Amino acid sequence: MSDKLLDFAKLTPGPSNLISDLDGIMVGNADDATAITGVSVVVPDAPCVAGCAVPGGGPGTRETEALQPANLVERVDAVCLSGGSVYGLDAASAVTAELGLQGRGFNMGSPPVVSPIVPAAILFDIGNGGAKDWGDSPPYHRLGKEAFAARAAEFALGNIGAGFGAQAGQLKGGLGSASTMLDDDVCVGALLAVNPVGAVCDAQGTFWAQHLALDYEGVPEFGRADARSPHAGASHPLAASKLTGLAVGANTTVGVVAVAADLTPAECQRVAIMAQDGLARAIRPIHTPFDGDTIFVLATGNRPLADEPELRPLALAALGALAADCVARATARAVWFADDTAFAPAYRSQFPIFE
Repeated sequence: MSDKLLDFAKLTPGPSNLISDLDGIMVGNADDATAITGVSVVVPDAPCVAGCAVPGGGPGTRETEALQPANLVERVDAVCLSGGSVYGLDAASAVTAELGLQGRGFNMGSPPVVSPIVPAAILFDIGNGGAKDWGDSPPYHRLGKEAFAARAAEFALGNIGAGFGAQAGQLKGGLGSASTMLDDDVCVGALLAVNPVGAVCDAQGTFWAQHLALDYEGVPEFGRADARSPHAGASHPLAASKLTGLAVGANTTVGVVAVAADLTPAECQRVAIMAQDGLARAIRPIHTPFDGDTIFVLATGNRPLADEPELRPLALAALGALAADCVARATARAVWFADDTAFAPAYRSQFPIFE
């Protein structure tokens, strides 16, 4: 795989331009239109080596410490992304229970009891106008179960799953995904629920990540091929962020990167750290005190990272660079595919020239 990773001239999106282009990865989504919130779950067909990076200033997570390379856990059975702030973490409990019913997880105790490992991260969509008066029965356990049952290789983007109630700066956020293929080999995919303080485009509608867009089915995967550089005469990115007067507490971008390589936990963590740079290419500002930005990395192990041990660091650096670009593309696609809502306008309605 290492020789291909260094041939950046041959990059194309995968067949569906989704994280599920990687063999063995499926995604399930569920949402609640009344509460204006939702859940997404990434389920590999076998436990994956995993890592994470959490540079955001206000994270809400589950099992992230367990994934530190010095700790016991190496593989996970699924990853859950949810709206609902702290309430949304309950979605991972439902996914855990469903996996347990299938006998997946650590065998512990005598007689053995399976303990599935399901890391999770949440975003804050509490203030988007949805009905949050749920008393002692928040919808997230139900949504987690529904998302797990809905897992599939094909899924929609935009107002769906964990991105259903999301807002990106002053535009409607959403769920985005992208994949990267070298020759005929899909090596990396990303899934992002995009709900940042920061903006994903300038005041004229050019995505900060526009220069990273790949052609998909003959057209750019987001934005326009003739879009100018967003840095030429653009307004300051803070002008389109939530810092201009909207609720700065309603934030966080969370996601999953899947790679085909046979990574170790430490290598997964390094890719997660590098993948966070993709958020910096697509969102300005990012990693603020108000964002809980979290990215998980799943390594399916379907391909060797490098042919020779001495080539692993070089191949890992290349893979991390591809992961960062894939994250940036998935972030832009989340907003590109989002639809208008009462609480935030869609990109396409604000910038119809970019249709």
